[in-house]
Amino acid sequence: MTNLSCIIVEDLQVAADYLRNCCDKSGTIEVKGHFTNVKDAVEFLNDQLVDLIFLDVEMPGDSGFSLIDQISYSPKIILTTSKAEYAYDAFEYHVVDFLKKPFTYQRFQEAIKKVTASMEQASQDNGDDHIYIKTEGKLVRLKNDDILYIESMGDYVRFVTGDKRYITHNTIKNLEEKVNRKTFMKIHRSFIINIQKVENIRENALYINGLEIPISKAHKADVIRRINIL
Repeated sequence: MTNLSCIIVEDLQVAADYLRNCCDKSGTIEVKGHFTNVKDAVEFLNDQLVDLIFLDVEMPGDSGFSLIDQISYSPKIILTTSKAEYAYDAFEYHVVDFLKKPFTYQRFQEAIKKVTASMEQASQDNGDDHIYIKTEGKLVRLKNDDILYIESMGDYVRFVTGDKRYITHNTIKNLEEKVNRKTFMKIHRSFIINIQKVENIRENALYINGLEIPISKAHKADVIRRINIL
């Protein structure tokens, strides 16, 4: 089983201790930190990457769901809550699993297997024909074929389609690992493009839908290779 790094976001100490014990017992999960509120957890996640977050929903201050909205990348999420009514929201946020308290170690192991299976599948094929993004408070499904390119805007990125622009809180680095690599490629620190939409290349730029997009020197050879393969 893959070794995972995680944090626990849980305001009840007894619940956090139980989760930590489960992680230790598994022998494959390293707990990087425990936080009792969303604010402190987000500050940590802005500086460090983890594979997995065990996330309580009801805590002092912001709810657990607000953490998912605030972080700039997409670690796997396992919700931990005593209320089954949050199951629908968990589905909407595409969390990997939903652990209703109290849960057994066996149930914990089942959730971890889902996490590792999801990560292994993603690394093997990146074969989805769409991507979900969070924008204007809702999840939007974008077909790969509709996306022309993705542009960095600091802590945000802009998805550009033929007729619309979608801005979401994310990073090019994170998206590079999540998009379908058969369709998309990074050509610059600030741009991921749909390779099938390239109209022409001139020196250190390419053109998509009449728009000029820079190609970095580090990526130019890969771009030429991909274009020649198509």
